[in-house]
Amino acid sequence: MSDIRVWPKISIVTPNLNHGQFLEVTIRSVLSQNYPNLEYIIIDGGSTDNSVEIIKKYADRLAYWVSEPDKGQGNALNKGFSHSTGEILAWLNSIDTYLPWTFSVVAQCFNTHRDINWITGCNSWWNVNGQLHSPAHVYKNIYDFLLGNYKWLQQESTFWRRSLWEKAGERLNERYNLQVDGELWCRFFLLDELWHVDSILGGYRDHPSRRTSMHYNEVIEAIETAISALKNNCPDEIRKRAEILEYLKIIKRLFNFIRINDFFPIFFRKFYDNISYKRLVFKDGSWIRTTSPFKL
Repeated sequence: MSDIRVWPKISIVTPNLNHGQFLEVTIRSVLSQNYPNLEYIIIDGGSTDNSVEIIKKYADRLAYWVSEPDKGQGNALNKGFSHSTGEILAWLNSIDTYLPWTFSVVAQCFNTHRDINWITGCNSWWNVNGQLHSPAHVYKNIYDFLLGNYKWLQQESTFWRRSLWEKAGERLNERYNLQVDGELWCRFFLLDELWHVDSILGGYRDHPSRRTSMHYNEVIEAIETAISALKNNCPDEIRKRAEILEYLKIIKRLFNFIRINDFFPIFFRKFYDNISYKRLVFKDGSWIRTTSPFKL
C-alpha cells in the first residue's frame, strides 16, 4: 500500500449519539487498517456521554468531525457526506465494526472492475462482547426487493462509487430515518446492479439499544414504503420479470414438489440468467466475476 496513487480514496462517515461504549472500537476498526488514502468523518449528534472525549483522541487522523445536535441519522449522514471527497463511499455506525482487510478488498474489487459501482460483503453479526458469529451469504437484487424478500442487505458491509451516489441524488432521504439505507438501496437498484463480494467486510452488532430493535414495526413500514416507490419507478422489463416471479412463487408454494424449470428448461435458463446474483470471488490471485442462480 506504499503508492497512494494505486488506492482510490475511500470516504467513511460514522454518525454517533451516546454510543461511547462502542465508539472507540468502531474508530479503531477504521483507522487501524492504515489504508493510505482514507478520509474518515465523524458526525456526533451532541452526545452527553464520553463520545466527544474519544473522538478527540483521534482528531488528528480525522478529515472532519463535529459534535452538535442534528435531526437524526439521515441528517447526520448527509452532513458527513457533504464533507467527503472520496471516490468510494460508505458509512459505519458507531456500534458496528470493519475487518482488518476491508478497505484493501474493497479497493481491489473496484480497481479490478471499473464498471462495477456497488458492492456488498457477506452478512455477519457481532455480539456485545465483540465476537463475530453467524456469517452468511445473503444475496439480494432488485427482484428480491420487488417480491418483498428484503431482509437484509447489511449496510455496514456495503460500498459504492461516488458516481452512483451522484446519480441517485447525492443525499439520503431523511424522511426514512429508520431505513435510510433501505431507501437508498431502492434508488441504487434503479440505476445499477449490486455485486456480492465473497468476503466478510463488516459486522452488525446485536445490541438492545439499536433503533431497529426498539422500533421494528416502524422499520418494516419504512422499507415497505420505499419498495412501493421502487415498484412505481422500475422499468417495464423488470416489472414484467417480477410479475412472472410472483406467479412462479405461487406455483412453487402450491406444488413445492415440482421443479418448474424441468418443464421449460430453455425458457427458464434464459430467464434466470437475466436475474442471477452477481458475485466476485477470489481465484488465482484476483477477484473474478461469477453468478449464482436466483432463488425464490
